[in-house]
Amino acid sequence: MNDARLSQACTLVEAYLDRSMVPDPEGAAAYVAPGFKITFTGGRSFTAPADTAAFNAKRYHWVKKRLGQTHAALDSANGDVHVYNSGHLFGAWPDGTLFDGNRYIDTFVVRDGLIVETNVWNDSAEWLLDRAGLAEAPL
Repeated sequence: MNDARLSQACTLVEAYLDRSMVPDPEGAAAYVAPGFKITFTGGRSFTAPADTAAFNAKRYHWVKKRLGQTHAALDSANGDVHVYNSGHLFGAWPDGTLFDGNRYIDTFVVRDGLIVETNVWNDSAEWLLDRAGLAEAPL
């Protein structure tokens, strides 16, 4: 039974990510629970997939995720499933310069078949610092 729950949570998260990267914020919203919380790199908080799509539209000319691995673990204390998805971003910066290989990892909490929380981390800020000549060390 736990294996099925873990597998279902991974499938749910990957479907959410697919819709998010179209971008199709309305489609992505079908996978999240009321009270959904999302925290982006830097501590930026949002409450809907449309918010993150709007943020991405300012940071990137366009961006997609090359999904890597998805893993899940059951929190036996409360029944939540924690899902971890990692891979690479690719796209174009606002000036049109293409990029690829920008690492990311997203964490999710799935409860009762819906995503209640996600945290998003990626290397974009480091890449932007490097482009501006402000990186402390080469990437």
